Amino acid sequence: MTTTPIAAVILAAGSGTRMKSDLHKVLHPIAGRPMLLHLVDTVSALSPERTVVVVGARSEQVEAAVAPHGVATAHQAEQLGTGHAVAQAQAALAGFDGDVLILYGDVPLVTGATMRRMVERLHGADAPAAVVLGFRPADPAAYGRIIADGEGRIAKMVEYKDASPEERAETLCNSGLMAVRSTDLFALLARVGNDNAAGEYYLPDIVMLAAGDGRASAVIETDAVEVTGVNSRGELAALEAQWQHARRARAMAEGATLVAPETVWFAHDTVLGRDVLIEPNVVFGPGVSVADGASIRAFCHVEGAAIASGAEIGPYARLRPGTVVGEKARIGNFVETKKAVLGKGAKANHLTYLGDVEVGAGANIGAGTITCNYDGFFKYKTRIGAGAFIGSNSALVAPVAIGDGAIVAAGAVVTTDVEADALALVRPERATKPGWAKRFRAMMTARKEGK
Repeated sequence: MTTTPIAAVILAAGSGTRMKSDLHKVLHPIAGRPMLLHLVDTVSALSPERTVVVVGARSEQVEAAVAPHGVATAHQAEQLGTGHAVAQAQAALAGFDGDVLILYGDVPLVTGATMRRMVERLHGADAPAAVVLGFRPADPAAYGRIIADGEGRIAKMVEYKDASPEERAETLCNSGLMAVRSTDLFALLARVGNDNAAGEYYLPDIVMLAAGDGRASAVIETDAVEVTGVNSRGELAALEAQWQHARRARAMAEGATLVAPETVWFAHDTVLGRDVLIEPNVVFGPGVSVADGASIRAFCHVEGAAIASGAEIGPYARLRPGTVVGEKARIGNFVETKKAVLGKGAKANHLTYLGDVEVGAGANIGAGTITCNYDGFFKYKTRIGAGAFIGSNSALVAPVAIGDGAIVAAGAVVTTDVEADALALVRPERATKPGWAKRFRAMMTARKEGK
């Protein structure tokens, strides 16, 4: 990799009207992360000296999204074409001397390896004026075409609207992504005109302007999936499907078992260990790590959770953010957790809500148990000691602590701490009234019949 400084200009000024959304197009998520932030994250791996996002419509949304990442913005008041958009970044790149990558916020899956290839080619022995990323889609449709020789030297680039029938027959298409030296970029952009079918300032025109100066540009190719753009909800769903397909394949290649791969949905940051078993219809939200040998049974939703080795989750469990499941612990069917930390070998096998709770090693939580962690104003914590046993249909009213080895009898409503190894029996003595049910039925029947 060249040691020349790198800057990135990401175009995100379009209004995205085909999305029919109040949310800016580039902020719609793929795998739980906005498209634009996929790109920002990939660029960051190249350690750029500067990253600039060109904003326009709904600029406040985009600015708020990128601000935490130390990304600058430049405003394009009127959308007058891609060349005009890149030119708006000139002030933000003042004083920068290096290579500029030009990317698109709605083309989120470009890899760091491809970006590096573009920069490396820019520093090839023939020193091209610009490097263009090309691709060959199954249907070239209305993409701009690249006419190049066998060495990748570009003879001509032309927008589809302005192309001749012979040029439209070319299958090598322009993705719009480029690498250009900063010393060349803005000087060339200043010479771009808008005498074309759309009346816009086209970024690709800098290639032909450089050619007129006797400086050739080059094209390198990549797979069409990598440069797939998003302009509609349908295209967003299609790109999500492509991302998920690749992620599932990677999970299995790295040693996880997916019983029905097409039904498992990953987030952008899901981490899986070896020998993890994932049954059908599992959804991972952001922030999940699953250690070696853990099992996620069918129909689980897991988000913001850390699952230790040998643990078993589900089926039909929901793990919410802040959940930590210890080694060989078990979260069973129809159990919901939130900010719940379960120690080694702890069990909550069914029909339970555990919120804001610490559960000690080896503790057993009976069916129907809930931690009452919210009083309508504040959240409170429950602590359940190691080896404790919580009987079915118990309500633990936080803040409360159950000591190590204690037993809470079934049906208890616990509002005060229970000491270690004690029995908490919190329910009234049974009272039996012989014949009461028969008399009640007779009375109610007579009332119903109007007697």
